[in-house]
Amino acid sequence: MLKPTLKALLLIGTVLLTSLSSPLVSAKGVYQSGPDFIAEAFNQPPNKATLWLTNDIREQAAEILGHPLAGLRVRYHQLDNKTAWILEEIGKEMPITIGVVVAEGKIEQVKILAYRESRGGEVRYPAYTRQYLGASLTHNNNLDQSIDGITGATLSVWAVNKVAALALYYHGQVINSRDPS
Repeated sequence: MLKPTLKALLLIGTVLLTSLSSPLVSAKGVYQSGPDFIAEAFNQPPNKATLWLTNDIREQAAEILGHPLAGLRVRYHQLDNKTAWILEEIGKEMPITIGVVVAEGKIEQVKILAYRESRGGEVRYPAYTRQYLGASLTHNNNLDQSIDGITGATLSVWAVNKVAALALYYHGQVINSRDPS
């Protein structure tokens, strides 16, 4: 039977410690606060507002999400025709907090603010979220752009897609309901 040397044990320990502390092993984290996201999205303080979820809005939101919607209202920030939404959707098991900025009916920014799953956190990287830039809604409330998936993060990708479409839908409701005077 071979005796492990101290050098071999240290090497094994170092490899284990490095792999356990790797950001790829655990994607969990809060990456930006809601107030910081809002401040970054606007060049001056926006107005805080509330979208009340009527039965029609609730029905369309449930269709976009693929499940019933909880709550009576959604809070958002707006400056002129630009809105910012901080929404949550379940990835595999835990909620993902996502910030979406919409201007003129197109996505200007998607950012993962908090990720709570143990896997699939690659959705937080700009290389992934840039795919949403310029996306708008089709007539049946789908994104008009194809979004590439990430192996091992399918449910997280679906969650971000749903939130992006929902933010676009909510933006349309807010902009279309404004008094034209």
